[in-house]
Amino acid sequence: MVALNVVHAACPHDCPDTCAIAVTTEGTGAARRAIKVEGDARHADTAGFLCAKVSKYLERVYDPRRVLHPFRRCGKKGEGRFTRITWDEAIAEITGRWKDLIATCGPQCILPYSYAGTMGLVQGQGMDRRFFHRMGASLLARTICATAGAAGYKATIGASIGMEARHFAESKFILIWGSNPVTSNVHLWRYVLEAKKRGARVVTIDPYRTRTAAASDEHLAIIPGTDAALALAMMRVIVDEQLYDADYVARYTLGFEALCERLQSYTPAAVAPMVGLDEATIVGLARAYARTQPSAIRINYGLQRHAGGGMAVRTIACLPALVGAWRHPAGGILLSTSGTFPLNYAALERPDWIPPGTRTINMTRLGEALMNRDEAGRPAGFDPPVLALYVYNSNPAAIAPDQNQVLAGLRREDLFTVVHEQFFTDTTDYADIVLPATTQLEHMDVVKPYGHLSLMFNEPAIPPLGEAKSNSDVFRLLAQAMGYTEPELQESDEQLIRAVLDVRHPWMEGITFERLRAEGYVRLNLPSPFAPFAEGGFPTPSGKCEFYSESLARQGMDPLPAYVPPRENVHSNPPLAARYPLALISPPAHNFLNSTFVNQDSLRRVEKEPIVELHPSDAEPRGIRDGQMVRVFNDRGAFCVRARVSGRIRPGVAYAPGIWWAKFSPDGRNVNATTGQALTDLGGGATFYDVLVEVEPLDAQARALL
Repeated sequence: MVALNVVHAACPHDCPDTCAIAVTTEGTGAARRAIKVEGDARHADTAGFLCAKVSKYLERVYDPRRVLHPFRRCGKKGEGRFTRITWDEAIAEITGRWKDLIATCGPQCILPYSYAGTMGLVQGQGMDRRFFHRMGASLLARTICATAGAAGYKATIGASIGMEARHFAESKFILIWGSNPVTSNVHLWRYVLEAKKRGARVVTIDPYRTRTAAASDEHLAIIPGTDAALALAMMRVIVDEQLYDADYVARYTLGFEALCERLQSYTPAAVAPMVGLDEATIVGLARAYARTQPSAIRINYGLQRHAGGGMAVRTIACLPALVGAWRHPAGGILLSTSGTFPLNYAALERPDWIPPGTRTINMTRLGEALMNRDEAGRPAGFDPPVLALYVYNSNPAAIAPDQNQVLAGLRREDLFTVVHEQFFTDTTDYADIVLPATTQLEHMDVVKPYGHLSLMFNEPAIPPLGEAKSNSDVFRLLAQAMGYTEPELQESDEQLIRAVLDVRHPWMEGITFERLRAEGYVRLNLPSPFAPFAEGGFPTPSGKCEFYSESLARQGMDPLPAYVPPRENVHSNPPLAARYPLALISPPAHNFLNSTFVNQDSLRRVEKEPIVELHPSDAEPRGIRDGQMVRVFNDRGAFCVRARVSGRIRPGVAYAPGIWWAKFSPDGRNVNATTGQALTDLGGGATFYDVLVEVEPLDAQARALL
């Protein structure tokens, strides 16, 4: 009989659910093969099911198009033409080029570029950090997704700690704000549906009628980037009508009087035209939220991808303390649970190895870094210039903003680019060297979630396919070839996990490598039910929920909640809006996760093709019909897609779900041809949803060229 075995694994993708996975394998040794991937029924949050993407993970692992050997470029950059080489040749060429560059320009001309291709601590932020810190390479500010919201939340709450997802099932009023859990947080949605069955009211705030909005009791389609104004108007109603929890405010908040003074400028009547809702709707929302306890808010990172994104999250995060929702396990707010895990990142990453004066380059501004020119074309002042790029866990040719400038930089013949990848992506097309990467089933890791409270272990289920190597294995090889003799650069994955778990904290007591490996996941030592701030105890400097933030004041920033409008908005920038009148948003497509899974045939067939969705009132005057090919453009660039005309998007907004690879786009461009490199108010985050565009039909000649 064929030997069957079940292995504990964890989903590595950038999703709050971080599912516990059971992988069934057959065979032994080098012949071991995975035959089934399913959700672990023992894990309360995973509950035995996976999303549509990860349930088909074996298609990804055994895809015949995987990169399974090292390759060297043999054509022009961008052509994606390569010849196979050995690992020895690849490592020798990479380290030889790096040594030459370091000798002539110093190590800061080398830039690592990575993000959340895996959320694993070992393969995502372990040996890679140690290696580049030891080298003295430029540091990368990893800002492209969550830093604005995290900074805003921290200014109010103190850390990324919030409600436990399972307690949403007991909430009586649920506000889904800038989030689409049916697509991007499906295991939380299970709890929301349970609450609905018990009589809870669910309201979704989103410019687009998402799957979540359609399944909610009410959908409020606001203008993109105006979330903070709406939250301030809600607070104005709550204070004016004395619907706030005076006892909780007095005991556990700071700056209430100053907040009340700030609210004087945010009446529902004044805010209504800013946000695109009527005054009565704003008043009704505020009353329902305050009066129906326990009330819960689920926010996500989409609402912070504009100029005032950090302040938007900060402002919304004030609401639960104002109404005393934190008193209940089923009340409060959830952005991320990542701050709940007290792990030893210093031991894992060794930031003490960073040479003094090492510069930091913001990953959102990759185009600017590669071209040494800002958005206006002025010299950006990078000295030394970036002469080598090492890409792993990311696909910047597809996901980075201002795509035309990024691609121009990647085409530079003097830029030595190495990409460690599972597939030939848009980015590998510009690489000098491509290295084969393992999937989650082929390496060891531990994954820290940001949507629940269990630390997850990932046991390698099968041997690496072909010549694929994990990130940590490659960095050990590179360190050896560079002549780095520190023993910490040769530590095993097990040693890295033990290092990050080496912390003395009551929440981590008893969570050891051995226990994690044996059980597959372990919940933090927290009470159940968990009400983190029922009696205050916020991890802020004051220990209170800070309506007034001294830390922001010391940084010269507004210490109070405020509305910072988008840079590209009909009200904030009328001249630009006269040329480009449509606000563009580009959330993930239902069957993709950022640019991951786009090349998986079964999932791409469901998504069909890139689209832009317009309201009939915007499509008709432009002569755009449903199903017609159109051009979406602004001063930064353009992309061509098929138009969808429907009432799901509010007037004045264009919706282009992403992130499609250029390989699968009609004109070799995606939505990021129109997005910019400007940063958020807090956290230096990306502003993907702060974009004005125009849309026009493609004429017959242009369609023929696609």
